[in-house]
Amino acid sequence: MQITRNIVKWGLLSLLILLLSGNAFAQKTASTARQYVAEKNYTKAIDEYGKIYGLAPDSVYLEYVKTLVEAQKYKLAEEIIAKQMTLRDNPFLHIDLGNVYVKEKKEGKAREEFESILKMINGDDMVTQRVVKAFTDAGRDDYAILAYEKASQLIGTYILYTNPLSKLYAKSGNLDKAIDILLSPYPGGQGVNLENAKALLLELLGTDVNKLQQTEKIFIKKINEHPENIYYAELLTWIYIQKNDWDGALIQIEAIDERNKENGMRLMNFARTAANAKQYAIAGKAYDDVIAKGTGLPYYIPAKSEQLNAALAQLKNNPAYKTEDAANLIKLYDSFLVEFPVYYSTQTASDYAMLEAQYATNAAKGIEILQKAIATPGTRRDKAGEYKLQMGDYYVLVGKIWDASLTYSQVDKEFRQDALGEDARFRNSKLAYYRGDFDYAQSMLSILKASTSELIANDALYLSVLITENVEDSNFVPLERFAYAGLLLFQNKDIEAETLLDSISKAFPKHPLNDDILMMRAEMAKKHREYDKALGYLKTIKEQYGEDVLGDDAVFKMADIYQNYLHQNDLAKKYYEDLIIDYPGSTYAQTARQRLNELNNGINP
Repeated sequence: MQITRNIVKWGLLSLLILLLSGNAFAQKTASTARQYVAEKNYTKAIDEYGKIYGLAPDSVYLEYVKTLVEAQKYKLAEEIIAKQMTLRDNPFLHIDLGNVYVKEKKEGKAREEFESILKMINGDDMVTQRVVKAFTDAGRDDYAILAYEKASQLIGTYILYTNPLSKLYAKSGNLDKAIDILLSPYPGGQGVNLENAKALLLELLGTDVNKLQQTEKIFIKKINEHPENIYYAELLTWIYIQKNDWDGALIQIEAIDERNKENGMRLMNFARTAANAKQYAIAGKAYDDVIAKGTGLPYYIPAKSEQLNAALAQLKNNPAYKTEDAANLIKLYDSFLVEFPVYYSTQTASDYAMLEAQYATNAAKGIEILQKAIATPGTRRDKAGEYKLQMGDYYVLVGKIWDASLTYSQVDKEFRQDALGEDARFRNSKLAYYRGDFDYAQSMLSILKASTSELIANDALYLSVLITENVEDSNFVPLERFAYAGLLLFQNKDIEAETLLDSISKAFPKHPLNDDILMMRAEMAKKHREYDKALGYLKTIKEQYGEDVLGDDAVFKMADIYQNYLHQNDLAKKYYEDLIIDYPGSTYAQTARQRLNELNNGINP
């Protein structure tokens, strides 16, 4: 009995050793064969695959057949596939045989093999998916399409296979059929799920100009055939926007709005979309269309109001705006508020005041507008608080520091527990800083550093650190001059501010304020559209003071100038990347990541 056990034991061990050695041999030989294939030495590759195939047919079957086909050894490839058919009950081997027949130009035989697989389609989705996968894996998208088509006919609808079948048709270059399939679940194209359709079209077309052009023609044809179908027009409008053809899109929107008697509803939505995309001119045209429909229609007033918002956004986003641009917009605001004085209780009044005070340098007029807005019946309490903070800023602009402080204090008292109150306290602490009352400023800043508003907390921390780190041996003179220069800059007295900064640099050449002075000079240069000069100051901060508190600010501001003012996106991306890598804890890091992602995807926010 013991002898028998030993014989079995040694027999199993010998078998295991044989299997392991065979496996090692197969792996080594397959590696050699692949190397020969890479060198296009098919004769030697076939010899190596033949050795392995004799031992383990399944392990290299596909590689072996592929190599035989590439070497034009079609008969041997047929034999290998036929052998596999006897070893495995796998109907999809007929696809491999069909592909060999295609290479041999035996189209009839190839068709027979492929159609034998199509006969498996019986309406069962699992079977359909297996057949489609087998065809696509074999590079036969044409028969994968036929498989989906047959399955759809059997179940009586394309609804199960709309997305994958549309993709296959688009991939094959048949966009007409792809779009027909996409819309097929909706008889006559009615009731199309527009968002799903847009998402799939975006996947099918991407940003390919030729495909977008072709799809445009398809939808124009469909609209001519079915002018009553608004969904086709909606999708054509979307195609125009993808092509950046906003004028074409507006024509379609105008037609739909008129045909359906929507009284400007669709035009309003389109105008908002255009404005958000910074297509301000086309947004203005759409708003004009709504306004032209008449004063008695529901969108007349909203159109006039939103048109002002779009025009203001255009002005703000145009660093090369002209004085007359601001003057013309001021006239439009004035005219609108004369026609609709109730809007003094809204953001419109705030924007109007800002235009007067900051673009037309007429702070007194800005204050007058805000006073009227505060007194307007219907102005919400919190909105009045915002107006007062803005009014306080304009008192600072005209040198009425006491009036400004009093106005901020009123807001502080009325909104003691709110963000508005914290904002008012910060503005008052900054006034104290401007006046050189650093102790009082610090007493308020120490509390504001714990503000619930992240923006106020960060600003308070920066100002507190600025005061703490720039007083040397009780010498307040440099900081007093710098603080007053900040006030002058706020009041648009840039020449006086520049002179004061020069005096600090000459009298105190090694003072810790040097990086802050450079930053203020950069702000002034940017304000005067001297972007190269601003970049020079910012680069000096990065190179000489990169480890200090303003290092990340400088890098972010450089990226912003390159992106939004000089339109040099490659350099913008470089500095956004620098900020993310060098200053991962920066408060700008998240914004930098977002902008970098937008630039990499061809979006310029």
